[in-house]
Amino acid sequence: MAVTSLQQDPHRTRETREKVLEVAIGREVRAFRRKQEITVAELSATTGLSIGMLSKIENGITSPSLTTLQTLAHALAVPLTSFFRGFEEKRMAVHTKAGEGVELEREGTRANHQYKLLGHIGSNASGVIVEPYLITLSNEADVFPTFQHGGIETIYMLEGEVDYRHGDNVYPLKPGDTLFFDANAPHGPDGLVSLPARYLSIISYPQNAKS
Repeated sequence: MAVTSLQQDPHRTRETREKVLEVAIGREVRAFRRKQEITVAELSATTGLSIGMLSKIENGITSPSLTTLQTLAHALAVPLTSFFRGFEEKRMAVHTKAGEGVELEREGTRANHQYKLLGHIGSNASGVIVEPYLITLSNEADVFPTFQHGGIETIYMLEGEVDYRHGDNVYPLKPGDTLFFDANAPHGPDGLVSLPARYLSIISYPQNAKS
């Protein structure tokens, strides 16, 4: 399997300076600019700030004056206070103990698929929503290969064996196997080889979309 170059190092540690206000402001300025598909050069022309100065602001190297922030807020059509959001925002964590997941009814419930939501964080700075489920297929479970929703999904088999369909392909999944796929294609258990079966299903999608 070919491995593409990843954009983030999961073992990287943040420098102490990244906790200060300047970096939080810079991240918000860059995020608003990119969201509106504005280049640094275009923002420079609109605000009268040099490209070098904008680069320093976005990278948290300099502390912009209130006048500069007002100019940027006007150019990006956002409230001035929005630049401070990342500095004030709480970073949440959810600890779900064994057996304490929230049972939910989803499309596959009628096929005797049991869903337990293992945690949930709503609006957050990453811009991504992640839904981690523990799915159990009992001996009474039936196949259901027609799930279809937005986002990216990861399946990790814990117990049992399932033939899992994604589009036109079927993948035999055994304990320890992983399936990572675009959830917009029809997918789901197409063959129940060994029951009961349990697997983790982790769905991620943009914050402004629905799974």
